[in-house]
Amino acid sequence: MQVFNFSKPVNFMRVKGVAVTVSMLLIICSLALLATKGINWGLDFTGGTVIEVSFAQAANLGQVRETLGLAGFPDAVVQLFGSSQDVLVRIPLRETLAQSQLGDAVLSALNTQFDSQVTMRRIEFVGPSVGEELKQDGGLALLVALLGILAYVAMRFEWRLSVGAVLALGHDVILTLGLFSLLQIEFDLTVLAAVLALIGYSINDTIVVFDRIRESFRKLRDSTVDETINFAITSTLNRTVITSLTTILVLVVLFYMGGALIHGFATALLFGIAIGTYSSIYVASSFAVLLGLNRADLLPPPVLAEGEGAEQQP
Repeated sequence: MQVFNFSKPVNFMRVKGVAVTVSMLLIICSLALLATKGINWGLDFTGGTVIEVSFAQAANLGQVRETLGLAGFPDAVVQLFGSSQDVLVRIPLRETLAQSQLGDAVLSALNTQFDSQVTMRRIEFVGPSVGEELKQDGGLALLVALLGILAYVAMRFEWRLSVGAVLALGHDVILTLGLFSLLQIEFDLTVLAAVLALIGYSINDTIVVFDRIRESFRKLRDSTVDETINFAITSTLNRTVITSLTTILVLVVLFYMGGALIHGFATALLFGIAIGTYSSIYVASSFAVLLGLNRADLLPPPVLAEGEGAEQQP
């Protein structure tokens, strides 16, 4: 299936300087947001209580929030869970109430308002120490993933391409975290899973482009570096666009139909795939060129004929 059919390569490298400059500015803005506004950590990382309750009829979330606010839980997060009758209530850590007392207080307030039509299905508590441990483990998982990918691309590609691939990965992760900081979207374990999935998706896209760049350097002997990279990116553009569009289609369905629990997951991947496609085309390749990538770096060593280059025997 051909989405694009170009008669000649698109000159992507013509704006490589602008692309790198824009990316650097976005990274600086994202880091500034992370330093000033921080990340809105979810209960998985900060600690708190998760209560799942079931209503006899479809739940009115606005009324549930109002009832819990009057009962002393104005910061409770209320969302549907599965069906219109099942509601998930997330309450930040309370030092003044034990877990069982908090659950009883929530259930009592809801039953008073809804005529004893509410039953509790489960209650889970995440302590502050567990949340802090999850935060550290999550950061470690991101670091290990990046280091593992760094080792892989270092063995597979010339070092300039390897550096470009890792910089593109860092670019994608930092900008995604910056978006969550800007919008103050709750960052929970599902979002962390999305960021880890984004790392794998982005590096896969970059490796496909880099493989074609390496092949093109060996095939197009009379082209310049920019012309060769333009040819390689254009030849993979159909694959890149089709893969991105089909993935985005699934994520849009998840975002609108999957419920509030995975909004953060879908948001992270939707933004990450869009920015990852951009970084595979511009950031990774542009940095490799700016670092001095040339044809000689990617051509295989010449094969000498038997005896050629040997020292003459007297």
